Amino acid sequence: MNPKKIAVVPGDGIGKEVIPVALEVIRATGAPVTFTEFDWSADRYLKDGTTIPADGFEMLGREFDAVFVGALGDPRVKTNIHAKEILLGMRFKMDLYANVRPVKLIDPALCPLKNVTPEMVDFTVIRENTEGVYMDMGGVFKKDTPDEVATQEDINTRKGVERVIRYAFDYARRHGRKKVLMADKSNVMSYGGGLWQKVFKQVAGEYIDIAPQHMYVDALCLQMVREPQSLEVIVTNNMFGDIITDLAAALQGGLGMAASGNIHPGKTSMFEPVHGSAPPLAGKSVANPMGSILSAAMMLEHMGFSAEARKMEDAVAAAVREKKLTTDVGGRMGTKEVGEWIRNKMG
Repeated sequence: MNPKKIAVVPGDGIGKEVIPVALEVIRATGAPVTFTEFDWSADRYLKDGTTIPADGFEMLGREFDAVFVGALGDPRVKTNIHAKEILLGMRFKMDLYANVRPVKLIDPALCPLKNVTPEMVDFTVIRENTEGVYMDMGGVFKKDTPDEVATQEDINTRKGVERVIRYAFDYARRHGRKKVLMADKSNVMSYGGGLWQKVFKQVAGEYIDIAPQHMYVDALCLQMVREPQSLEVIVTNNMFGDIITDLAAALQGGLGMAASGNIHPGKTSMFEPVHGSAPPLAGKSVANPMGSILSAAMMLEHMGFSAEARKMEDAVAAAVREKKLTTDVGGRMGTKEVGEWIRNKMG
């Protein structure tokens, strides 16, 4: 079997520290993959103005099986244009419409809630990734006057809504889940919310083995804190998904523990930790590499290397149980030390 090809974009800040650690863990699994690194970063942008080459997205889809991205963002680039063009560009131009965020608590000590066990925090958020207010449609009228008006359009298409809802039901079925909950704010946002309501009901009718549920997004936030064990698969729009996944990450130990995939089934998909570039932490060996390692495990699973992915996840779980951790989750080890311990645990 020919090895799978992975494009790697370490990015900025702590991305340059955690991504190499994750790559070493992948290598230790023995998975038949190759890596090609691309210097699409703030350093590159400040040097020659390049964010991504003109055919960059097409090249990724044509030549690679997956893309592994670190954190993007640097205070030296005031407009953050390189991060926007690369990260949002991948999501939109490669049509990676399903943002998948597993939320799994490994150890009770990592959860800020009282009397919560790992079995109680084990759900997945699926966020629509290519529409909504993130399409940057809107404008400003009478700027810098007392009568200034700003508009921001929330775009929801039948195609976009239906495919991410269908993905959520398919995901639930593949993973043995019995409930899919759709979150919106249709009591206020009646047009976009109405489309989500209608499509959700229609698609749910095709999956009689999966129980459909609905909550307004504010009620869902309350439920995530009070009864996380009631949740299995959540599907929601781009903005609400962006917000609730940060709350969800807190339940599993913070953004340093959170993994994600940006997926279009059957096409080249992108995987990334979600903690951001964190410039104040860069170069200090304090960044938590577990989010990047777990994102890498998601990537291997997506490419068909389930056994190797399980090895990585099991080693991360062992590191948490044995307190081989960075300081953000109560440990005393550095970034590379945690990665080395996880590699050695896999044998």
